[in-house]
Amino acid sequence: MLFRIKNLGNQWQILVVGRNLKMQRKKLTVYDYLRCKGQRQLSNLFVHTVEEAAAAEEAGIDFIVAAHDLPKFGIKASLNDVKKIREVAPNCFMQSAGPTPPASEYEAIKYAHDYLSFGVDCIYVGNYSLKWIKAMREENIPTIGHVGLVPGKATWIGGLRAIGKTADEAIGVLRHTLALQEAGVIGVELEVVPPKVAKIITEKVDIITMSMGSGSDCDAQFLFSNDVLGWTEGHTPRHARIYRNFKKEYERLQQERINAFKEFHNDTINKNFNDPKITVKIEEKEFDKFLELSEKI
Repeated sequence: MLFRIKNLGNQWQILVVGRNLKMQRKKLTVYDYLRCKGQRQLSNLFVHTVEEAAAAEEAGIDFIVAAHDLPKFGIKASLNDVKKIREVAPNCFMQSAGPTPPASEYEAIKYAHDYLSFGVDCIYVGNYSLKWIKAMREENIPTIGHVGLVPGKATWIGGLRAIGKTADEAIGVLRHTLALQEAGVIGVELEVVPPKVAKIITEKVDIITMSMGSGSDCDAQFLFSNDVLGWTEGHTPRHARIYRNFKKEYERLQQERINAFKEFHNDTINKNFNDPKITVKIEEKEFDKFLELSEKI
């Protein structure tokens, strides 16, 4: 029997006598995730739908993020959608959390276990206190923090703006990252921080730094699928990189929907549904018998 093995990054493929069999790639554990620091870059993608999650799985994306019930941020998925996303992307390390921050340490731990129970690997704690994060670490709950531009704290920093363009702000981002590391997070989203600053921060911490507009010297790159696919509604963030124009494709598909519905409407009006391809026949003798019987009713 002949075997041919291909290395596809973090996925292996075996070709066996004409049959294409994929070996299941190893999903990152927290241990693996942390050991990637300084060894290889990690891809991190926010996905909105089951279809996007399935594509991320097939593409070999390392880390996916899913959230729900946050229309303010363009996130319309439900909790059930997040559960389905976990199912269709079983080999992606996955982050999630509830739409409303907990109101106590107890709630933080309880909510985290709700998500861990259906396969989420780590919990987003961008708006949590250090005290709660420490308590979660004591319960062996993997958490991901957020530094730099934190949208949930925008009102405290003067809106959605870059953070770290001055020495004082830059040192503040470093101190915040170190504090989160000390509290027990396994990684941080480093959003819209100057790349030079992000590089120093990455070198000074042991946890994984995930760049969102903070350059290539972090440990991972994090983008939103709607930006990658070009269907962002409204303002597209400066740090977004667009790889496909799905907005144009969605517009084309919508016009095709309209055209198809118009054709259906016209076929209905014109009684164009006797096509033998979509109907069934009755033998003439059976039809004659039916007519005879129908006359008696």
